Amino acid sequence: MAKAGTVLRPIIKLRSTAGTGYTYVTRKNRRNNPDRMVLKKYDPVVRRHVDFREER
Repeated sequence: MAKAGTVLRPIIKLRSTAGTGYTYVTRKNRRNNPDRMVLKKYDPVVRRHVDFREER
């Protein structure tokens, strides 16, 4: 049986919008952020900060 914390904070993948295929793995709080997340993070392939979108 899953714990309540794992259901509330699922593991998500953030994929680069630069098209490099680079991903970050993180957790998010579904109660505070029910929509898909978009974060600006560093992509080492293109060597600059780009938007990373949540992938399910």
